[in-house]
Amino acid sequence: MIHPVIMAGGTGSRLWPLSRQLNPKQFLKLTDDHLSMLQLTLDRLNGLDCSEPLLICNEEHRFLTAEQMRQSGYLEPDIILEPCGRNTAPAIALAALTLTAKAAADDDPLMLVLAADHLIQDVDAFQAGIKRAVPLAEQGKLVTFGIVPTHAETGYGYIQRGQGLSEGSFEVSRFVEKPDLDTAESYLTSGDYLWNSGMFMFSARRYLQELQTYRPDILAICQAALDDAREDLDFTRVNADIFAECPEDSIDYAVMEKTDNAAVVALDAGWSDIGSWSALWEVSEKDGDGNSFTGDVIAHDTATTLVRADNRLVATVGVENLVIIETKDALLVAHKDRVQDVKKVVERIRNDGRHEHMNHREVYRPWGVYDSIDNGTRYQAKHITVKPGAKLSVQMHHHRAEHWVVVSGTARVTNGDKTYLVTENQSTYIPIGQVHSLENPGVIDLELIEVQSGSYLGEDDIVRFEDRYGRS
Repeated sequence: MIHPVIMAGGTGSRLWPLSRQLNPKQFLKLTDDHLSMLQLTLDRLNGLDCSEPLLICNEEHRFLTAEQMRQSGYLEPDIILEPCGRNTAPAIALAALTLTAKAAADDDPLMLVLAADHLIQDVDAFQAGIKRAVPLAEQGKLVTFGIVPTHAETGYGYIQRGQGLSEGSFEVSRFVEKPDLDTAESYLTSGDYLWNSGMFMFSARRYLQELQTYRPDILAICQAALDDAREDLDFTRVNADIFAECPEDSIDYAVMEKTDNAAVVALDAGWSDIGSWSALWEVSEKDGDGNSFTGDVIAHDTATTLVRADNRLVATVGVENLVIIETKDALLVAHKDRVQDVKKVVERIRNDGRHEHMNHREVYRPWGVYDSIDNGTRYQAKHITVKPGAKLSVQMHHHRAEHWVVVSGTARVTNGDKTYLVTENQSTYIPIGQVHSLENPGVIDLELIEVQSGSYLGEDDIVRFEDRYGRS
């Protein structure tokens, strides 16, 4: 049986303003109207002989990850939380240690390591490649999946094929860094090179043996952090202080480029890492002028342009080779040849002390979502949606009062020492310093408008006394 391990970290800053630090690209519906990139990754496992997947994600994405897994049918998801990012070698070590700890002494779990934010258009070809890798991994090989290149790409690392092992499978001759254009063209012409996809298959114990050989420091810290882990709802929380001491290293540098047991399976399955807006344009459906439009778009004399309009009409006249991305709080206009520089805009936003790199106007919480619809010097208005049966923490604020107006559904409000129901078109007032909570006791979404007023309206002005979701 294959044990899928899905790495769902990362922030996808090149896909700003759609991808934000607290809602990055793996949780977005970029290539499908109904499923996020993570959910598509889970979906393409159907038909393989797999256990339920083990997810690894950043702590700040834990509730978003769990909710999307539940929507995909995994009602009791298994999620390891990284308190800080330390690259792929430690993340995979945590997964391998977790799987071996649960396995019998004579069992060596077979790991399929996948990224949560890749696109694979030909699922049958993908699954055929996975099946070709199984016997190699069972023989002790550390298998990576190399993508058959379609053009001279300078944004990917490459793998040079060595001696053939079986149909579509080879020893690894060497890994090479991202090349310049001339070198990439020579790789394409030779036919001996594959794109490095960052997907792997190997047995858990085999990976740990190789890590012990080449990076025992990483293995020791991961083991210590996991030994002092605690279970919290759907999550495994490793010891944050111990894990923070772990060196950062990728699996490529830590193991794959050093081992004598690397193998590569060639994969031609319509793969893309959707690493930029131009990459999304390349895999999107286009009209006769090479345009890809999503949302309310009117175009005149426009060619080879990507437009995503999430909230309002976007009109274009006499342009070509552009990327135009509209969200509730930001607008990006970039030439397709310069989309790799979007990350520089994100750096500028962060350095200027702004927040648009962190959150959308809509912010997801374990109990639902809120949309900051308006704000001023001493006020802020939010549209809050609370899921059936969900409850916000019991809390208080030092600097703001809140006025709640119920638009739809029923709210159970705790306001000081009183608890009462507030229904549609009714309202209630929470004074500064009052301990309070909000719950949806009904079977439909609770929607309300919250108007905050006070001298400070930041999200860190929350003192929690009780929280069913384990937040401090």
